[in-house]
Amino acid sequence: MTREPFDRNLRRLRRDRARRQGVDLFLLDRAFEDCQERVQAIARPFDRALLVGVPTPRWRAALEQLAGSVDVVDPGRLFAADAGGSAGDEDRYDFGEARYDLVVAVGTLDTVNDLPVALQLLRRSMSAGACLIGAMAGGELLPQLRAGLIAADRDGGRVVARVHPRIDGPTLTALLAAAGFDQPVVDIDRVTLRYRALADLVRDLRAMGATNMMDSVRMPLTRTGWAKASAAFESAAVEGRTAEAVDILHFLGWTKDQG
Repeated sequence: MTREPFDRNLRRLRRDRARRQGVDLFLLDRAFEDCQERVQAIARPFDRALLVGVPTPRWRAALEQLAGSVDVVDPGRLFAADAGGSAGDEDRYDFGEARYDLVVAVGTLDTVNDLPVALQLLRRSMSAGACLIGAMAGGELLPQLRAGLIAADRDGGRVVARVHPRIDGPTLTALLAAAGFDQPVVDIDRVTLRYRALADLVRDLRAMGATNMMDSVRMPLTRTGWAKASAAFESAAVEGRTAEAVDILHFLGWTKDQG
């Protein structure tokens, strides 16, 4: 049996920890607000919407201004409870059949174990002529962090997957089409962040519930490895700060109209 890339329980715990400690929404809000604007630009009303990923109840309230009713699902139990929704993994959850004319999915599909199945389940939940809009991390994602961790592991004699696998725009477009979405479109919002130290980046990732959820977390860096990774990260600094890139993949697709 092939091992799943992400530890499902750890994925839930990461989101619950972010909720307890105070979630950092600076990138998440950016992605959601872009999706919100795209929904507003569609010249049609929506009766029933599904929101997948809800690190703040504000997102549900905002979407309720654009749809008659909103159901919420989040991988984290605490986020789901705060927004009056349900907790579940997107590739295992029964969203129902032909329920929604709008699905908005923000910030979770990049860490689902089986993205093709998750997209198929979302497609199944949508009525004819419905719209899927969302955002997820992908593409050029934290290259300086990746380079620093690889350098540290190589020095220790064994390279371990410590940063999440990435999906690029063309691959996501193909997966949307394969799941049955019509006219799939993916575009990229590239965000540049600047940090004085690797520890500052890790702090922000932890506050977003986005630190390592992979099985490799069972093999944490040693103190020596962390020191080497930090030194590699800081060696890329310009005027005291290292520039780090995050690509947000925004995607859109439609279900086919009946007839």
